[in-house]
Amino acid sequence: MYLYHFGIRELPFTLTPNTQYYFGLPSHNEAIEVLSTALMTGEGFIKVTGEVGSGKTLICRKLLNELPDGFVTAYIPNPYLSPAELRKAVAAELKVDLPSNPDQQEFTQCIQAKLIEISKQNKNAVLIIDEAQALPEESIEALRLMTNLETESKKLLQVVLFGQPELDQKLAKPELRQLKQRITFSYALSLMNVDQCYQYIQHRIHVAGYHPKELFSMKCCRLINKASKGTPRLVNILCHKAMMLAYGEGAKRISKKHVKAAIEDTEGAFTKPNNDWFSYAWSFVSLGAFVVLLYAYPLVADYGWLS
Repeated sequence: MYLYHFGIRELPFTLTPNTQYYFGLPSHNEAIEVLSTALMTGEGFIKVTGEVGSGKTLICRKLLNELPDGFVTAYIPNPYLSPAELRKAVAAELKVDLPSNPDQQEFTQCIQAKLIEISKQNKNAVLIIDEAQALPEESIEALRLMTNLETESKKLLQVVLFGQPELDQKLAKPELRQLKQRITFSYALSLMNVDQCYQYIQHRIHVAGYHPKELFSMKCCRLINKASKGTPRLVNILCHKAMMLAYGEGAKRISKKHVKAAIEDTEGAFTKPNNDWFSYAWSFVSLGAFVVLLYAYPLVADYGWLS
């Protein structure tokens, strides 16, 4: 709705993870380096965790797009699956030929045969699971058993888990300690600081086709970073709303007023707690102090304390 107004080709702050807008935050680049190193060395389990909206799915998609030809990938974006459903999903992603109504043993044998075939082609099979904190515990155990498939020299299936911090809490349970011990590489994503937030915003509007020097000032970016705590998804929401407000007023640049209004309109944004109560209390104290001075003045004057 505001594309023509700002002279851009497309919306720069959509919530759909788009690798064309990948900025390369230090935390994201480090995560990709860890993943690439671990996959090239043939490690079994790799884990990447991060808060909601920190960019896990974007990294996941970038990894899928950039893996070399020597990898065969299976991607599961919604892992809230029973063990049987998980095996079906993995088999479908790997294009495994299954008999009609296979039991668990037949499932495992068919998947193993496919993994051996991939290995004979000098390729590595990688299972990538997004939102891994949603995996039921019994499915996590099924996943561990699936990774027992191996040759004398290497694992036949590598697994990359992307998840929220709740994944760490789940894997800390005693009954899941066998899988936790198999995680050889892990990385925790960090959120953006003010400078990174400023560069991130400028990058996205530039990719969208914005040519003037600065649409969001550093002051506006400070407000956005504080309200979002550096979470990319929240930054996108606040920037999009601020641009809508500026467009509605016919403004060509984003002001602090637009950003503050966007923050007030966003439930997920972090604002000062009890701000209304504080203002009310401060006004009450100020009024009380004025009344005390008003009544105390004659008394002070009578005793000559002001002389």
